[in-house]
Amino acid sequence: MNIFVPGRICLFGEHSDWAGSYRRINADLEKGFTIISGTNHGLYAEIKPHPVKFILRSKIGDDANVKSLEIPMDRSALLEEAEKGGFFSYAAGVAYQVMTHYRVRGLEINNYATDLPIKKGLSSSAAVCVLVARAFNRIYDLKMTIRGEMEFAYMGEITTPSRCGRMDQGCAYGNRPIMMTFDGDRMDVAELSVKNDLFFVIVDLGASKDTKEILNRLNHCYPFAENEIQKNVQKYLGKISAEITTEACEALKAGDAKKLGILMVKAQKEFDKYLQPACPSQLTAPVLHKVLSYEPVQKYVYGGKGVGSQGDGTAQFVAKDEESQRAVMEIIERDLKMSCLSMVLRSGLRVRKAVIPAAGFGTRLFPATKAIKKELFPVIDREGRIKPVILAIVEEAISAGIEEVCVIVQSADREIFEDFFASPPAIENYNKLSAESKKYNEYLMDIGRRVTFVSQDVQEGFGHAVNCAKDWVGNEPFLLLLGDHLYASKTEVSCARQVLDVYEKLGQSVVGLKITPGSEVHNFGCVGGTWIKRDELLSVTEFKEKPDREYAGKHLQIEGMEKDVFLSVFGLYVLKPSIFDYLQENIRHNLREGGEFQLTSCLDRLRQEDGFAACVIQGSRFDIGLPESYRQTVIDYRMA
Repeated sequence: MNIFVPGRICLFGEHSDWAGSYRRINADLEKGFTIISGTNHGLYAEIKPHPVKFILRSKIGDDANVKSLEIPMDRSALLEEAEKGGFFSYAAGVAYQVMTHYRVRGLEINNYATDLPIKKGLSSSAAVCVLVARAFNRIYDLKMTIRGEMEFAYMGEITTPSRCGRMDQGCAYGNRPIMMTFDGDRMDVAELSVKNDLFFVIVDLGASKDTKEILNRLNHCYPFAENEIQKNVQKYLGKISAEITTEACEALKAGDAKKLGILMVKAQKEFDKYLQPACPSQLTAPVLHKVLSYEPVQKYVYGGKGVGSQGDGTAQFVAKDEESQRAVMEIIERDLKMSCLSMVLRSGLRVRKAVIPAAGFGTRLFPATKAIKKELFPVIDREGRIKPVILAIVEEAISAGIEEVCVIVQSADREIFEDFFASPPAIENYNKLSAESKKYNEYLMDIGRRVTFVSQDVQEGFGHAVNCAKDWVGNEPFLLLLGDHLYASKTEVSCARQVLDVYEKLGQSVVGLKITPGSEVHNFGCVGGTWIKRDELLSVTEFKEKPDREYAGKHLQIEGMEKDVFLSVFGLYVLKPSIFDYLQENIRHNLREGGEFQLTSCLDRLRQEDGFAACVIQGSRFDIGLPESYRQTVIDYRMA
């Protein structure tokens, strides 16, 4: 399995993470607000399990030699390595924390390439920590969210002599901006949507700075200020930084590059005024200021500032456009002999929400569904654990990186679902559970905190069910899964993750597909289209709900596929929020198909207006909607 973890750049609010943490001692201090983003550069690694050892091989910079760590997967050995300090200590610290909290075996990581500058304020150490947390999560299916990976990365880094702030591991969120709020020991993360593409240039100043000295001097100003210099540090890292960062958040969401540049210039000016006196040897930063004021680049940028702890480490500029970005990089590299990195914040949102309609009666499974909802029917997973169908579907979403899940249910059934996800067993039953099952119960309660239930009071079709989630979804793209389908990937990438990857690559709504013989097309929604990448990615030209064989042969045959073989809907979608406009229009005008409000015609409207991609899923789906298919699912799902 291959994974990538970027570095992170602090766009606004440097130092406010640790400054805000002092509120647990001095409540008069301001909360800390920080905006960070993952860079376009980072760590590339191939990962695989190892029976007994933790192995990390890493190639960093231009040094052709690969450095290696190989130690037993043993808590005491890992802790000893972590406490030594240095590059490998970060990896060992995370492995120690994961082993402390999870039952895992060893891991082998080959960090075969790194294009992230080291010790330049771009959180290379945090990227290593996230890399190890993510590797354990993926290899052992620990079902951590991105926030969970970030937390374990932080726990691992502070196991070492490093005393990093909490913002660094935000690189776990990838190349998208997030706003982090720090209030004592509490941290909140909010992902930001960017309306327009934004172009940045990151400059390695090729100088040096002493981050430990900067942090030492600034931390002496907390938790209580004793002189004017310390009051000024608290003033900037409190009220002033909070105001600038909050304004920058709105500018980012508006895609206003000019406003961002103005705010960067303001932030740097205020930083110099209030913080330089606390650590003049490092924060005077002559090289940084020379680059920021370098006249030949000014016509191409809206503004710039220092990065991270500041000092002569790294500078950042907001370029006016993509062409200006290239010009700035060429000028600085040619004239100042400094290396530059490009960074682009793309418009759009990461998919962080999933919707699962589960309000049907299950007519075809009557009378069993009179006693139990079909979504609560039991299945056996690969580990041999018996679980209800709905849990397996929620896990599919969460394992793909989804943060929040909405399950659409009938009002009368809501309590049943809520009890399963939110209520522990009665204490007398809990005490009878094995230690492993008690641990699994904690995991269930954690999942339950991410699940929201929305009622569908009348069942008027699949489209109507999806529309019930409109207010919960808001103006975000979302993953849609079916409440009576299970999914099993044939690769290391889950089925849900496959469609999410296509969305993040193409920026279009996506439907998962499966190859289906003509004799079965009347049972499924099907698509027509042209290949983007043969046998993998398709540009959809038509959606058709349960076509007959003749129609499919005339209109849905895909070039290059065998005759009488078609592509049907797999049961996984990533949809832009504009789908709700079409659903509501149908509902408002009572436009029904077969007596119900369907999704397929709205998908076709979305395709016409915005384009629609499709991917052939490398995996299997299991339908529990019919007695025979449920029987087969119980047999096959465990082995999938």
